[in-house]
Amino acid sequence: MRFATKLIGWVQFAGVAALVLILAACGGGGGDSGNSSSSGDGISSLPAGPTQQPIPVGAANTVAITVDKGLGNLINIPTVSVTVCVPGTSTCQTIDHVQLDTGSYGLRVLNTALNATLASGLTPLTVNGSQQLAECTQFADGFTWGTVRSADVIVGQKLASAIPIQVVGDLTTVPAGCTGVAENTVAQLHVNGILGVGVAPYDCGAGCQNAASSNYFGCVNGNCTAVGVSTAQQVANPVPRFTGDNNGLIVQLPPVPNTGAPSATGTLVFGIGTQSNNPLAAAQTFTSNAAGDLVNSTFNNVTVSAFFDTGSNGYFFNDTSLPVCGSNEPGFYCPATAQTRPATVRGSNSSTATITMSIVSAATLVSNGSNYAFNTLAGPGVNGTSVDFGLPFFFGRYVYYGIDQRASSGPAPFIAF
Repeated sequence: MRFATKLIGWVQFAGVAALVLILAACGGGGGDSGNSSSSGDGISSLPAGPTQQPIPVGAANTVAITVDKGLGNLINIPTVSVTVCVPGTSTCQTIDHVQLDTGSYGLRVLNTALNATLASGLTPLTVNGSQQLAECTQFADGFTWGTVRSADVIVGQKLASAIPIQVVGDLTTVPAGCTGVAENTVAQLHVNGILGVGVAPYDCGAGCQNAASSNYFGCVNGNCTAVGVSTAQQVANPVPRFTGDNNGLIVQLPPVPNTGAPSATGTLVFGIGTQSNNPLAAAQTFTSNAAGDLVNSTFNNVTVSAFFDTGSNGYFFNDTSLPVCGSNEPGFYCPATAQTRPATVRGSNSSTATITMSIVSAATLVSNGSNYAFNTLAGPGVNGTSVDFGLPFFFGRYVYYGIDQRASSGPAPFIAF
């Protein structure tokens, strides 16, 4: 999978993973080789984690979240099913194994996941008269590239009508400004798409209105040049486009043991305080910036930007006191005994909380080859100025995301738990 970078000042985290696919298949390697907690590994001494249980799926504003081996035998990848339709018609298809990503914004679907009828029925948007609109979403280890098309998007029973989505992998010619390794197929992406439901209503906002800083391209006969586009044509977060329950969402995952579980099933709830099943019952609320980041947080006495991202499959932060795993588990920590690390998060509303991250050797966690849901997986971040609270943070919690409504004189974005 991938660890995405920031684009145009907006978080575009669509996942973090390493070669744990190999580990799961071959039974581990590189560090601790036990298949469960053993004396001396310190796992039994870790503090108790949160214990909230997800509400049942069934209401119109709910949809199931599944964490299992998925399409690529990768760990900590939460997925949902999404229905895509030709706007205003009953020509629809439900697409499974779409990664739930609270660190990005908008729906991106592989063209190979679409049947022929839907693929031909979703008309690409155009710019500058007749140029076909496309987007290059750049990540640290690669990119997704494909056209932008209008579609009705249904998640659970909630409909976002005629919003721009990205169809990934439907263009063969990649522009020079789109660099890295292509992640345009199931074999490369390991899911059928990405559903970005973070706090922002669009994927790059004002930054993409200028061609010099835009992710978007206008294409004619395979020739593509960067273009600025209005927010109306940018890939859109479907949540604020729902007709109701559109002010935010709640991610609910069950608790799992500190040594992991084969799978976990949770609930994605739309709306905050709009129904009897979605009251804001968090202990604390943290006002964020436009990307959902808490920029005045601290870790190891350093000011960092903290964010809460279901698209990242571990905690990611830099701590030189923690040993990095060997080549069998690149990108993760492998301490000889279980560890904890505290971080203090602070919202722009001055609300603060200390979060204790529990860390178990990645080699130990994946060594039995059958677990895919972990709450103690961690690895180094891409820099020393951020702490990524990835999927391990979400197990046993209700995590709330308030959509940024300031453009319509509404509330600022927030995270709550």
